[in-house]
Amino acid sequence: MQLKTEVLVLGGGPGGYTAAFRVADLGKQVTLVERYPVLGGVCLNVGCIPSKTLLHVAAVLNEAKEINSAGIGFAEPDIDLDKLRGWKNTISSQLTTGLAALAKQRNVTVVKGIGRFISDAQVLVEDGDDTQTLEFAQAIIAVGSQPVKIPSFPNDDPRLMDSTDALKLESIPKKLLIIGGGIIGLEMATVYNALGSKITVVEMQDQIIPGCDKDLVRPLMQRIKKQYDNIFLETQVTNIEALPEGLKVSFNGKDAPETDVFNKVLVAVGRRPNGHLIDADKAGVNVDERGFISVDKQQRSNVKHIFAIGDVVGNPMLAHKASHEGKIAAEVIAGMATEWRALTIPSVAYTDPEIAWMGLTENAAKAQDIAYEKAAFPWAASGRSLSIGRKEGVTKLLSDKQTGRILGAGIVGTHAGELIAEAVLALEMGAGVEDLALTVHAHPTLAETLGFSAEMMEGTITDLFIKRR
Repeated sequence: MQLKTEVLVLGGGPGGYTAAFRVADLGKQVTLVERYPVLGGVCLNVGCIPSKTLLHVAAVLNEAKEINSAGIGFAEPDIDLDKLRGWKNTISSQLTTGLAALAKQRNVTVVKGIGRFISDAQVLVEDGDDTQTLEFAQAIIAVGSQPVKIPSFPNDDPRLMDSTDALKLESIPKKLLIIGGGIIGLEMATVYNALGSKITVVEMQDQIIPGCDKDLVRPLMQRIKKQYDNIFLETQVTNIEALPEGLKVSFNGKDAPETDVFNKVLVAVGRRPNGHLIDADKAGVNVDERGFISVDKQQRSNVKHIFAIGDVVGNPMLAHKASHEGKIAAEVIAGMATEWRALTIPSVAYTDPEIAWMGLTENAAKAQDIAYEKAAFPWAASGRSLSIGRKEGVTKLLSDKQTGRILGAGIVGTHAGELIAEAVLALEMGAGVEDLALTVHAHPTLAETLGFSAEMMEGTITDLFIKRR
């Protein structure tokens, strides 16, 4: 069977469905190809949404334990894994069902199957034994990424997991090793620790969440060091041997043992783009050796009528970046004068405590020799953070040393991912420190800590005593 469409979108994740819906709203005939039975991609089905659902459970379990210090005690939780899995899946299902309805309302044709280019105007879609050819005038590649697998590891052993496997929550291992101290690994550590696993984390770099400023990571590190069995930094896993009693892991690094045995191992060492899986070369689209597709500010590839968005065009691999890129590609296809203009993409680690940052990091400022001012407000001086029993947080603000314009911000603490939005808006609007300091924040809130940081810079803060220079 052969179908014709004005715009073909390859991939139904956050970037893909956003692009498809936006370009349909702008009057184009759209066909969306998705390999899975439902829309939403990795994020809604085996990523962002199920992980945040389980992280909410972890937060409730942790709060129930910690409220004991206030004189409120609970019995040990009775964890019904089948029911928990079902609840997690229900959340994802609600969202994917909604996406199907939105596609129908917009007359977006959804085709299930794996799509590969056969020319610069055609894609072959395979779904089992069924095949069909889609002819298009313009296309948007939104095929995402997948977890990195280490070839020397026993990847056919079900006890060796990637993030998708970990979110299935098939069992709670007594001892769990997490290879990779980045965001994904630490979020899964948060979940499994709350559910009862003894956690060991291994990271090659000298800190967890490499690339994030150390002062933001420190409160998280101090907390999880008390909760987890081990956190081995500057350490590599050199071998994993599958034994009947568990996975025997060999280590190379300071403080780490030569070997240890774990019930399960989660490999969370990053993701790789899916650019090599779609025969893009048959359409003339350039894909580099890693699988990335280069695009311009309008998300256009080297083939002028083929666009690419999301994980497949480069880091950071974040759903909100993909969605923004999807709208740009859709609007350009519809003839609008649109291009990438966003000044920053916020990052969030949904750990406990959360870490969020945006704009210029202190690490980058030092590396680029940028003159900056810094203020870091300790949550130990926040009435709201004290009232919820979480005083370990910090809100940090960076500004241009000469102009006072906001350059970056970082927050570690409860709900940091929600709080970073004000800083993003301030940066996008070209706000200065004075603007934040003069903005009246509700009290007592965690949000006012950003205002306090600005007041520290301005020298107007009364909630702390800062010696005058």
